[in-house]
Amino acid sequence: MFETISNKFQSISRRLFSPGRLTEKNIQQGLQEIKTALLEADVNYKVVKDFIETIKEKAIGEEVLKSVSPAQQVIKIVSDELENLMGPVDTELTFSQHRNTTVIMMVGLQGSGKTTSCAKLAKYLQEKYGYKPLLVAADTQRPAAIEQLQILGESLGIPVFSQPNATPPKICEAAVSHAIETGRDITILDTAGRLHIDEVLMEELHKIQKLSKPDNIFLVCDAMTGQDAVNSAQEFNNLLNLDGVILTKLDGDARGGAALSIKAVTGKPIKFVGTGEKTDKLEEFHPDRMASRILGMGDVVSLVEKAEAYIDEKKAKELEKKMLEASFTLEDLLEQFHTIQKMGSFRELLGMLPGGLGAQLQNLPIDEKQIGRVEAIIYSMTPQERHYPDIIDGKRKARISKGSGTTVQEVNLLLKQFREMRNMMRNFGKMGSLMGMMPGLGGLFK
Repeated sequence: MFETISNKFQSISRRLFSPGRLTEKNIQQGLQEIKTALLEADVNYKVVKDFIETIKEKAIGEEVLKSVSPAQQVIKIVSDELENLMGPVDTELTFSQHRNTTVIMMVGLQGSGKTTSCAKLAKYLQEKYGYKPLLVAADTQRPAAIEQLQILGESLGIPVFSQPNATPPKICEAAVSHAIETGRDITILDTAGRLHIDEVLMEELHKIQKLSKPDNIFLVCDAMTGQDAVNSAQEFNNLLNLDGVILTKLDGDARGGAALSIKAVTGKPIKFVGTGEKTDKLEEFHPDRMASRILGMGDVVSLVEKAEAYIDEKKAKELEKKMLEASFTLEDLLEQFHTIQKMGSFRELLGMLPGGLGAQLQNLPIDEKQIGRVEAIIYSMTPQERHYPDIIDGKRKARISKGSGTTVQEVNLLLKQFREMRNMMRNFGKMGSLMGMMPGLGGLFK
């Protein structure tokens, strides 16, 4: 996410804020380039202007220019201001004090990912806090919206309330009563969107608000629409007084404008971000982690959280030991492929590595489709060959390539890269099993 703006920030830092040559002149030049990068990322102009002025005031002070490490000091200022721009962290919900269900009203334009976000939020609240959500199909405008929500609800084991012949405000009112009667302590209203904000849409939302009395109103915004998302957020907020924003499609080519502008323009926090199409791809928004990733400093906390969710602790310790002893096998590699595929895209995980390492590896020509070919080659090996790849001679390579639908050259390349990766893992193993293996894995998918 934010790959373009992140690359520009890192380039500016390397060229202009490097140790030993920091001056007022190159700070000015660096800030001008940062300003250009932000505007190109579709960040709101006023937000950019205020952001640059704040950094300039702090960076061209006597304390910075005379500090022991002025370059790092400037980067720290930029990081802090990025964090202030997007933060603070606020993932709290307002819970109902006068009824037995908390109502969350989800609003947004058509195509923003609102219906999927409803299901994601329901799953998140169910799994993390043990709530019993009810999904409400109140989008009677978009064809198949009700069916989509029902399919999502069925896949998650979460009931969906619908009344196809009723009006959306009445559907929502009836749904709240139904949730209370059936013991559903969270009610999520999937309201209708439009291609643009209009009076009919807003009137309908006002009626829903009046009848269902939501405890939280969240706007779902498509991060890829940049400044358009911010403009629509401002209009929705003026009319409904939002409680927060959910940004979707941050796994795509998001320029960053929405995430960097929306809090400053609306005053409303980004609560969650969608990082993929699957229902488990909803994350709490942490501005400090996002700032760190934009500046190429990684996001170890998020990486560890993902690892903890998918990796067995006992197996992780065994893997770390194997890495340090260089006894890591192709069988282990296969198992880690499957774990990483559950956690997210390989490129996304690389971006979370610290110390600029992730940024360097992200520049590799990684082809994630290559994972399938690597898996096919390993599956075509015998258990003995997977544990002791050095026994694989020319005859065995021919058999493996034939069985996997690949060439002998590809088998040779995998074995060569695996040996190099195993040696690299010995050096990185102390960082922990997952982070230790990530640098080595990067070379396998080129």
